Formats: sequence, C-alpha cells, structure tokens
Amino acid sequence: MVSTAALLGVGALVLVGFAAVGAWYSRGRVGSVEDFITARDSAATGTLTATVVASSMGAWILFSPAEAGAAFGGVTAVVGYAVGSALPLAVYASLGPRIRRLLPRGHSLTEYAAARYGPAMAGYVLVVSVAYMFIFLAAEFTGIALVMERLAGVPGWQTATLVGVTVLAYTAYGGLRASIVTDRLQTLVILPLFFVGVAVALVALGGPTAAARSVTATRPELLSLGYLPGLEFGVYVAVAILGAELLNQAWWQRVYAGRDDATVTRSFRLAALLVLPMVLVVGLFGPVAAGRGLVESSADASVALFLVVEQLLPEWVTFVFALLALLLVVSSADTLFNAIASVVTTDLPRVADVSPDGLLLVARGFTGVVALGAIVVGAQGYSVLTLFLLADLLAAATFGPLLLGLYSERARSGGVLAASTVGLVVGLAFFPPARGVLAPSFLPAPSFFVSFLSAAGLSCGLAALSTRVGDDRYDLDRLGDEVGRLDQSSETADGAAVADD
Repeated sequence: MVSTAALLGVGALVLVGFAAVGAWYSRGRVGSVEDFITARDSAATGTLTATVVASSMGAWILFSPAEAGAAFGGVTAVVGYAVGSALPLAVYASLGPRIRRLLPRGHSLTEYAAARYGPAMAGYVLVVSVAYMFIFLAAEFTGIALVMERLAGVPGWQTATLVGVTVLAYTAYGGLRASIVTDRLQTLVILPLFFVGVAVALVALGGPTAAARSVTATRPELLSLGYLPGLEFGVYVAVAILGAELLNQAWWQRVYAGRDDATVTRSFRLAALLVLPMVLVVGLFGPVAAGRGLVESSADASVALFLVVEQLLPEWVTFVFALLALLLVVSSADTLFNAIASVVTTDLPRVADVSPDGLLLVARGFTGVVALGAIVVGAQGYSVLTLFLLADLLAAATFGPLLLGLYSERARSGGVLAASTVGLVVGLAFFPPARGVLAPSFLPAPSFFVSFLSAAGLSCGLAALSTRVGDDRYDLDRLGDEVGRLDQSSETADGAAVADD
C-alpha cells in the first residue's frame, strides 16, 4: 500500500501549487462578475484545446470506462463510452460558432433558454443542468475518495476536503480565468503522466496480446463484439453522454472563451481526437481486471484500473496513478465549481435586483456552497458510474428540445417543455435504480437501454412534432438583442486575456 503520509503530502503540495498559480494569474483580472464567469474571445487554439481536454478528462476517466468494461459489457461497452465522450466535443465544433453568432454577449445555456422560451423552460433547464453538473462533481469527488482509500488508506472525507478546499481557494477568487490557466498547466502534466502510466501497465501485463489472452481464458464474452449487454451499454451510454455534455455549462463558457469561431471549431475537434483514444485505452483495463478475477463487487468495478495497477506494478507506479487521479479531479472540479456558480449568477438578475458588485459576491459565495456539497456527497462512497448515469438521464430528456430553438423558428416553450417532461418521466420509469420508488410495478422490466433511448427519443420526437402545431414563429435574430452583459463596466482590458499559444 502507498504511504498515506507521502501521498497526502505530495498531493497537498501539488494542489496548493495549482491554487497559487490560479490565484496569481487572476490577480487584478477579476473586477466584475463578467470577468469572473467569462473569458470572452481571449483563448487561442492551444489554450482552448487544453482547457477543454483538462475539463473533460476528470478523474472519471480512471473509473467509469474501466467500470463499464468490467461490469457492463466488456470491450463494446468501452468503445461506446469512448465514442460517447468524444461525440459531444465534435458536436460543439459546429454548435459553438452558432451559439456565438446568435448570442454574441451570452453567458449560459439557462440564459439562452429564458430568452428563447421564457421563464418556465428556463427554470426547468436550470434545475436539470445544475443537478447534472452537481452529480458529475459529486461523482468526481467520490471516485478520488475511493482511490485514495484503496491505495493509501486515506479516509474519504480527508481526500474530499483536501481537493475541495484547495480548488475552492482559487476558483472562488479567480473564477473562469483561474480555471482556464490552471487547465492549461494541468494538461501539460496530465497527458504525459497518463500515457506513461498506461504504457508501463501494459508492459507489466505482457503487452496487449497477453492481456487479451488472460481475459479470453476466463471471460471471453468481454472481448466479443457481439456481446449483447456490451452493445446495449455502448449505445445508451453514447446517447447519455451526448445529452449530458450538451447541457454542460462548462462547454458554453468555453465556446465564448474562444478567440473566434474558427478557434472554437479547431479546438473542440482537436479535443475530441485526444479524448477518444484516452477513454478507449483506459477502459480496456476493466475487462482485464474482470478476467483476472479482481472484480468481486460493484465497489471493485469502480476502481478496476487501480486493482490491476496495485496487483502488477511497484509502489512508485501506483503512487503516480494516485497523483494522476488527484490532478484529473482538480482539472474538472474547478471547471464545475465555476460553471454551476455562473448558471445561478446569470439567472439571478431576472428574479432579484442585484448590483454588479453584489453579483460577484453571489458568484463567489455560491462557489463555496457547491464545494461544500460536493465534499459531503463525495465522502459517502456511492457507485461512480451510477451517479453519472443518473445525471446523464436528466440531460438526455432535455438536450434535444432545448437546442431545437437554436435552429427552428417554430419551436415553442409549451411544446419543448412538455416534450422534455414526458421524456424524463418515461426514462425514470425504466431507470433501474428508480424502480420501486418512482415506477408502477406493471411496467416491463427496468432497463438502462430502454430508459435512455426512451428519454432522448421521445423528447426529441415530441419536440419536433410540436413545431408542426400552430404558425407562431420566433425571429432567431432577436436572441442577440435580448441577452447582454451583466455589468455596466467597460470591456475587459487586453491584459486580462488568457495567455496565447
């Protein structure tokens, strides 16, 4: 087992270092709520790609793909996870420029929902998006707590508190600009650690061929491309992640952070190309762990990668993986802290008369509330993948109707809200963890596959049908006029821009 004192000491040192960089960079650059929640038109291709990769590659990459491979269907489940992780980023390559053109002074997806559909849909989207992002954040904290406890005997509450407090220190002070600059630095550290760690682990397994043989000897179905549970998982997890990420405020913020439309397109495409092989490679350790008989419970499946690492590799390599997990959770936690705070902050002026300075205080204060909640939930040790799937279901029923308004002049509030609600209710009725709590017993057997495809398919189909009712049209050019800055200050000085490539 890795030394508890050594891992906590080095981890704390690294985390404090990132906090210092974020706070130092943000000094003098955050004078208003606009500066806190946006970095508008400031990030060049290298910076934007780095922050998208770091933000998307949270600690979940070391847990969920391998858990999917070990417990949900083998190699086809992992492929679905990899495709699902990269697909939303590829979609943003074209969706992002459209968002920038239609809402050039925008800040958040809930702000867009209010302008396009009105308060009812905006309220629904606010609840769903914040719930999704918070569950995502809690799952990140849960994952790192499980790993630190498994590898070094660190109590979950200590890990969650260490990460939460240090990340809060610079995100509550520097906002999005602190998140982006630390993301760039984290990417430069994470990528080499990741690929070296995976390469060393593969060598220890005797290479890919030997690893595959060990699985074939005991669990051959996990390597079969025709294994039905894996195929079903691959399909529904791709749908689930696509829906979830299209409602992730973090990506809307980074769409606006890009220097121009071309930068946004290039950066999200590059990020998608990087994310796909990373998820695929690390996910394959799940079938390896199952094939070696290391996965005996759902808790084991959540840390399948680390079971292989712990069994085969020397202590110093295990230490590197644990440190990598810490870096990954930081890279996504700072993003989600600021994303959740920005959604609430941009919505507050619609319901309360708050000054620009007051909004900045609210944004910083709510960042602290989010951090505290994530620490508490993360210390409980829930299943990481189950948390993610619940978050994804909320978004799967919402993303289609919401984004339809960016393309269709005939999409209306009542139609899209009804479509989202029906999709969510049906999805929950078939969602296995909810059966017995929310669904009547006469329904067919619960199924993740039916749950996600019903939620996404029904909501998208009903929203499209609703555009055929009535002749009301919305002039999409009005969106840009209805969304403006949150302060009255002058534009941020050039010196506040994030560093170029």
